[in-house]
Amino acid sequence: MKDEVAVRPIVDAHHHIWRLADLPWLSGPPEPRIFGDYQAMRRDYLIDEYLAEARAAGVMKSVYVQTNWPPAQHLAEVAWVQSVADGRGFPHAIVGYADLSWPEVGAHLDAMRGHPNLRGIRQQLHWHRNERYRFASRPDLMNDPGWRRGLAEVGRRGLIFELQVFADQMADSARLARDHPHLSFVLMHAGMLEDRSVQGWAAWRRGMRGLAGCPNVFVKLSGLGTFEHRCAVDLWRPVIEETLGMFGSRRCMFGSNVPVEMLWASYADIIAVTGECLSYLSDAEQTHVWYDTAARVYQLD
Repeated sequence: MKDEVAVRPIVDAHHHIWRLADLPWLSGPPEPRIFGDYQAMRRDYLIDEYLAEARAAGVMKSVYVQTNWPPAQHLAEVAWVQSVADGRGFPHAIVGYADLSWPEVGAHLDAMRGHPNLRGIRQQLHWHRNERYRFASRPDLMNDPGWRRGLAEVGRRGLIFELQVFADQMADSARLARDHPHLSFVLMHAGMLEDRSVQGWAAWRRGMRGLAGCPNVFVKLSGLGTFEHRCAVDLWRPVIEETLGMFGSRRCMFGSNVPVEMLWASYADIIAVTGECLSYLSDAEQTHVWYDTAARVYQLD
């Protein structure tokens, strides 16, 4: 199975590259974070290192996702990644950052759109009672009228919004998707299942079913080791199979989430485990997940 996956064309729909000096959150004093001990990540992770492993795995195209540069530097982040793409041919799409509550967010989006690989925006909305899992300032930011006006600006420019939420925010997220039917949403990390108790699974399933009912919501099968710090078929398969059962292969896509996921797995491990979890699908369905869905959603072909 591993050899078969290795020659299959892949779009990696979620990865990062970075220069440590650009990221105060990573270069500063270590703090408790969602992914545990991250000392191994506190270094430059540049495109050539990414390509050395990704190309060997069959990755033909990729999507860079923003890494929380300081507030005044978000345009510089997109410009830097575009310069990398111009020089090395990867990544093929860029997801930048914008605070959609900014009154002048439209001008900020227009400036970023000057870089041809820009495809979407991520503003992390996930909020949790556990402060270590919390990112947004409040759980219901997506319901704020001013923030929603900013989201409408994203849609007017034909950009994607990358949706990062926990299960108890999914009902609001489904309403958001229904209220913006012409905007494509890409749900991060298969809905970030962080509670594997009976109640936690039930809440995740309920929220995911609501999102699956919105045809403009797609899902990344990525970041599946975030809370357990492990890459293994027994951990990933239930999430992948249930997500595919709700959304279908034409709305699901693979993402490596490296270098974060490399805290507990190699790129080859991520590909092999994902491949084993997808092995029950038909060849055409696997092609959707590995390549076609991301290529279509991010306009890569």
